[in-house]
Amino acid sequence: MLVMGSKVPMKWSKQITTQQVEQLIRAEKDLQKAIMIFDCGTAEYSNGFRHDKKTFGLIISRLVSANQFSRAEQILNRMEEERCKVTEDIFLIICRAYGRVHKPLDAIRIFQKMNEFQCELTEKSYITVLSILVTENQLKMAMRFYQYMRKMGIPPSVVSLNVLIKALCKNGGTIDAALQIFYAMPKRGCPPDSYTYGTLITGLCRLGRFGEANELFRDMETKGCLPSVVTYTSLIHGLCQSEKLGEAVEMFKEMIGKGIEPNVYTYSSLMDGLCKHGLSSQALQLLDMMVRKCLSPNMITYSTLIDGLCKEGKLQDALELFDRMKLQGLKPDAGLYGKIISGFCDVSRFPEAANFLDEMVLGGISPNRLTWSLHCRAHNTVVQGLCSESDMKRAFHLYLSMRTRGISVEPHTYHALVKYFCKEGDLTKAFHIVDEMFFDGCIPDYQTWMDIFSGFWDQRELREAAELMQLQLMEDVNVEAGAG
Repeated sequence: MLVMGSKVPMKWSKQITTQQVEQLIRAEKDLQKAIMIFDCGTAEYSNGFRHDKKTFGLIISRLVSANQFSRAEQILNRMEEERCKVTEDIFLIICRAYGRVHKPLDAIRIFQKMNEFQCELTEKSYITVLSILVTENQLKMAMRFYQYMRKMGIPPSVVSLNVLIKALCKNGGTIDAALQIFYAMPKRGCPPDSYTYGTLITGLCRLGRFGEANELFRDMETKGCLPSVVTYTSLIHGLCQSEKLGEAVEMFKEMIGKGIEPNVYTYSSLMDGLCKHGLSSQALQLLDMMVRKCLSPNMITYSTLIDGLCKEGKLQDALELFDRMKLQGLKPDAGLYGKIISGFCDVSRFPEAANFLDEMVLGGISPNRLTWSLHCRAHNTVVQGLCSESDMKRAFHLYLSMRTRGISVEPHTYHALVKYFCKEGDLTKAFHIVDEMFFDGCIPDYQTWMDIFSGFWDQRELREAAELMQLQLMEDVNVEAGAG
């Protein structure tokens, strides 16, 4: 029989074997062609061929990798119909795939189905499901499942206790329970390993308990447990957050000295600490070191450095990094644009700030819920700055853009626009802005009204009429005084 599904057409021997089918499916990258090969094997049932657990398991694995869960479960049911023993590993392939797409309840359903297929459950199945529940933050369900494990006679092990500790470290209210389990592990015959220490250290650092984290770190070294890059990164980040930059730098040197290569997150954490202490030049040196190690900076790296450079007024360096990031294929978000815009505003370079606001709009970059308030503030600052530099055409254009896009206009921005238009004698635009102030529920203050009155007074016709009226009134007063 000629099989066309593979890259190179192959003839099966007269006596087709499951090994041949398995090799063809593995060699075929295209899923539909792999299914075709599997179905061609099924067509040979009349000639005595039968799929076994290897070919069934392989096609199930290919299907769930493409998120085709329904077809995978159909194959699972077919295995039962054909009385092909379904192994624990085949069930776990589907369980893990459901965990990967954030469907923990389906993972539990498949786990429960194992009993229906009379599949013998081992500790591996229980720990797999427990780990999925913890990863998906289903912590209450995870705790109940752990109790169920114990009830079913699954003894505590280093692996299962590590998963349990990971669950308890996710919540500030339960991390002390995680520590209790950790200290009791040796008594249970389950000495903590590097993963146990790393999980606790990361959890403690996330909660700001850096002293305890550092103690555990030193303890793990005495117990012969080697810290991972994740453990070092958590501590370096924690030390930077707690204003212990010197210790963070020493720890960075220590990990390199021990042959543990820092990753992107390690570098980014230390860069953040340096930038917050006004040491952006040293942070840039770290960036060069990182690139020499063939590590690609990510958005966090660039955002950290650009923010630090802008705050130190090193806008040229910040813009070079910004361009470099875009050349790397990373798309800046509204938050990063906001940092550059703020940097320009801090040194009163408002036209350049306005250019970046325009670039954001043209690029279709919109702020999210977290950056919206900063986005509004940046627009208002730029409009006020443009007014102060008498760039009214640009200021008014940006103001109209703000209104069109629903960006809140601050009272100071209204005042800056009204003041300038009154000064220039453009009372039509000034009153237009005042009308919009009232429409937005913003009441002009005393100074705004004074600017409007001054604008009217500066109109020649009005001033001459007022002066004429004043003279007339004075004459009338003098006549009355003479008559009296």
